[in-house]
Amino acid sequence: MAIHVVLNQKGGVGKSTISVNLAAVTADVLNRDDDPDATSPVLALSVDPQGSAVWWASRMNDLPFHIAQAHDDLAGLAALKELPGIQHVYVDTPGWIDLDGDGNGSDPLGRGPAADVLRTVLDMADQVIVPIETEPLSFDPTARTITKVIEPRGLRYIVVINNWDPRDGTYDLNQTKDFVKANGWPLANTVIRHYKLHARASADGQVVTEYPLNRVALQAREDFYKFALELNVAAVR
Repeated sequence: MAIHVVLNQKGGVGKSTISVNLAAVTADVLNRDDDPDATSPVLALSVDPQGSAVWWASRMNDLPFHIAQAHDDLAGLAALKELPGIQHVYVDTPGWIDLDGDGNGSDPLGRGPAADVLRTVLDMADQVIVPIETEPLSFDPTARTITKVIEPRGLRYIVVINNWDPRDGTYDLNQTKDFVKANGWPLANTVIRHYKLHARASADGQVVTEYPLNRVALQAREDFYKFALELNVAAVR
């Protein structure tokens, strides 16, 4: 089993969208159409008390992967790696991290149930995905997330540029790439582009694999397939 945790201190960088759509494209590849009794080997897990991913999934008629909410279930999280038949777990985390909290020793995550849940998830993580948007307001929170939470734990991680609008040109994109590279952080080759389809998907009860078959939808879908492939290729290196 591989546990992928999507994490950034900054809210609004697309953690739920990335978690749900990575689960969708992974399930699209791994689900068995030849066995009607087979269940999906993919789980999207939300530890965000707001439950954005779960609310999104509740609007879907035919969910192609499992989804669960576990923002206050430490016992359930402890048994996560023992779930039968699950190969990939994508974890959606809260849009905040209490980096100023009084944690255990040098741990900056703070105290309380939410901090305990996040700490438990990170202890099990095989990979952390850190979304960053092409705007300077994303830079500082991303740096704190990596330097105070991820790197001290020795976790394998990758930064992915999310929600870049090609109509804005490449200046902000290149500035963001330069910022990541200057800090020596691993950067995904895939850039997840901005599409209105992504913004409407949760309200429409759709994941990226269910978008209409037109040019724009196929381009939007391509980003998540490419990123999922990149993650899994990196995992076996």
